[in-house]
Amino acid sequence: MRAADEDRFREFARDNAVPLRRYGYLLCGDWHLAEDLVQATLHKLYGAWPRIRGTDRPVSYARQTLTRCWLDERRRPWRRSERHTDALPEVADAAADPAVLQQHAGLRAELATALATLAPRQRAVLVLRYFCELPVAETARELRCSEATVRSQATRALRTLRGAFPDSLAESEL
Repeated sequence: MRAADEDRFREFARDNAVPLRRYGYLLCGDWHLAEDLVQATLHKLYGAWPRIRGTDRPVSYARQTLTRCWLDERRRPWRRSERHTDALPEVADAAADPAVLQQHAGLRAELATALATLAPRQRAVLVLRYFCELPVAETARELRCSEATVRSQATRALRTLRGAFPDSLAESEL
């Protein structure tokens, strides 16, 4: 890769690593896995950078790559054998990771827990549509599905989230 391309890639990675990590966390619910996903995404982008740099949407390409990395990670055999439970074996110290505190400041813990219960495709649709604020057409393009699929997955996911919250929560808050 030419030096100019490498400099542009470094600038892109520096400017977009944090938003990609936040997006990865919203998908997987684990900061460490989100960092691994961002690293895998940037590794793949580096190899394809000469093709990507000429496009008008390198961030969209990065989100799409991160989503695919996450879906691939969920298909791995050792992930299927893990059992997630609500009870942690020991008390977690939230003050130990300042990044977690900072990220959870704007995101309610109940919402993060409810997002974790969704199917992967539904979770990806909600994160892209409502956290990344992408229109239906762009969400469909990033997930490589039809716009009708995006709408139906969003509807089902929102119905599930509404069921996870108390009746006193207004629908407009979701």
